[in-house]
Amino acid sequence: MAQKDKNRKIRAILAGGLVLGVGAAVTLAAWNDSEFAQGVFGAGHFNIQGSTDGTTFSDHASVGAAAPLGFSAGFDNLSPADTAAAPFVLHLDAATTNDATVSVDAASATGTAAAELTYGIVQVDSLAACTPTATGSQTIVPSGTAMDSVAGASTFTLAQSTVDGAPGADVFLCVQVTAGPTIAQDTAANGNWAFLGSSTS
Repeated sequence: MAQKDKNRKIRAILAGGLVLGVGAAVTLAAWNDSEFAQGVFGAGHFNIQGSTDGTTFSDHASVGAAAPLGFSAGFDNLSPADTAAAPFVLHLDAATTNDATVSVDAASATGTAAAELTYGIVQVDSLAACTPTATGSQTIVPSGTAMDSVAGASTFTLAQSTVDGAPGADVFLCVQVTAGPTIAQDTAANGNWAFLGSSTS
């Protein structure tokens, strides 16, 4: 009889232990914690500006708002083999946050003399270095290119500003237009060039 009572006590203790074990597991499962994180994002800024005099820069966003290039003497009185040149200066504005790779994206010409003109673009060191015979430090578009072509064009780089509130470094381009050997008297043409900049990062 004593043995039976003892066995009942052991079973009761074990049963109690199981109940306590389940209760402990529930209690431990109630211990938890959470952490949350968030990020706030914003886009950078990217804008190329152009100038015909190296001083006054602005946006020229379409053919209708193109910068009027100031060609060298004789641009309006061309004879066969004559070349006229005009500078065009580009830089990134002060707020731009990335460097740019720039290409001559398109060229076009209208007028009766358009087919008798060719052009080239070279990168030079200054406004004064842009002359009809300038060879420049880099050829952007080879001389002799048809006025409606960008064949053989190379890219160049514009650097973002390294000084707060100041634009990036100026890049001086020299557009050189040459009259063909059979250009007719009293003809004229209007040329347009589009420069496309792409962020490098």
